[in-house]
Formats: sequence, C-alpha cells, structure tokens
Amino acid sequence: MLGALFLATGCATVDGSADRARGGGPGRELSAAELRAAVVTDADLGPGYTVTVMTPGHGETGSGGGREVADLPVCQPLLDAVTPAVAAGAASAPPGPAAPYAETDLGVARAADPEGSVYGGLLGYRGDRAARLQAELGGLFGPCADFTSTAPPPPAEKGRKEVRTRHRLSRNDTPTPGGADAVTGFTLTNESGPVVLAQRAVLARVGPALVVFSTVGVGPAPAPEPDGRIVGQQVAKLRAAQKG
Repeated sequence: MLGALFLATGCATVDGSADRARGGGPGRELSAAELRAAVVTDADLGPGYTVTVMTPGHGETGSGGGREVADLPVCQPLLDAVTPAVAAGAASAPPGPAAPYAETDLGVARAADPEGSVYGGLLGYRGDRAARLQAELGGLFGPCADFTSTAPPPPAEKGRKEVRTRHRLSRNDTPTPGGADAVTGFTLTNESGPVVLAQRAVLARVGPALVVFSTVGVGPAPAPEPDGRIVGQQVAKLRAAQKG
C-alpha cells in the first residue's frame, strides 16, 4: 500500500516540544465516518488530479491473501503499518498491535505524471498509539535493514505454498508538511519474485491519526517521491477535521 512534503527536514519525531513548535499536538479522535469525510478530494488538489476512495486493503495489486508475518517480531509493526487493513482483518493471524480502529484508503492519479500515482490511507488510532507506533518505526532502520517474511498465497492461488519475501529497509530524509506532528520517510523492497519491487512511503502523524502515502518502483527504476501537494493537502484537511 502506501509516501514528500513541505518545511523542516526530519524523520520519526515524537518529541512534544517539536510538535508544539509546528502548531500540531493532540487532536480529536475522528469516527470512521468522519475519517472518510476527511479524505482529500479532486477539488482540494485542483485540475489534473483524480482521487479514488478504495475498500481498505485493495491497493494497486488488489486484495492480498492474508497478513504478512515478519521472521523478526520487531519488524512486524513495519509490515502492519504499510498494510493495516490486512493486518486488522486477516484470518491467518490475529490483528497486530498496529491495527487502527478506523481506516480509509485512497488512490490519487495525476494526468501530467501517470507514473507518479500514489496509494494511501488515513488511519485512526486510540490515545497515543499513533505516536508510539511512529516511534517504533523510527527505531527499525537498524534491526530491519534486511529481513524476511511469509504470507499466505492470494485467494486465487489457494493451495499453493506460502509466499516468502526478502525485504530491505532504508530511511529517506523527508520534509514535514505544515499541520503534521512528525513524519517518517522510508523505502521498503519486496524481493519475492524475479523483479524487485520498491515501495517508497511517507508516514505523517496528525494528532491521533496517521497519513500514509506510497509509490512503487519496479526493477531498476526507483520509486518516485510521492507528490508533496497530495500529502500536504491531505495533512491539512485531516488536521482541520480534528480541530472541528
């Protein structure tokens, strides 16, 4: 599933003084309906952008076959963060601790840049779970730089063996948009097939919620940086909904 933004450069930042300096901090927990209503629209982004709201878990490659489980338990929050709907609802494993109470997924295409389409999600969490999750992710660039995972095959391939995947994780310096409390940028590879897939993601924390956007690169082509206008506008709209 799921990535560029505006002002000061930084990655996973959970220090309260930094939050206050950016004018962020705690916000109101939104209901599932309110979270969906806070999704950025074509009108918010302007001419040339097309927003499609999706069923959670149905990204660029459709619905997955089940929760992907990391061989190193410490890396599980990373996989759950980029595929939260699967983590919350898969029958093959219990919901992970990173599972949100509400989620709305979306895809955004830009006519002027067909290769730069992004897939994203708005994820609602209780209490301080969003901040704690982002802090956990910020500590994974060392232990999860190279790890593997297993997942059930897609439903259409029932009866086949589980899929084993090698992943590589690297940090991307990512500017923080106005209205966000913190941001984490990273690239995660999927090396289960003959062609390496690289997912470049941006995870922005807005009060008790997370905004995740990502793009995909195939083979030697690097994943493009997600459109900063999309991420910035989404963060601003979500913050406004929390204040309202």
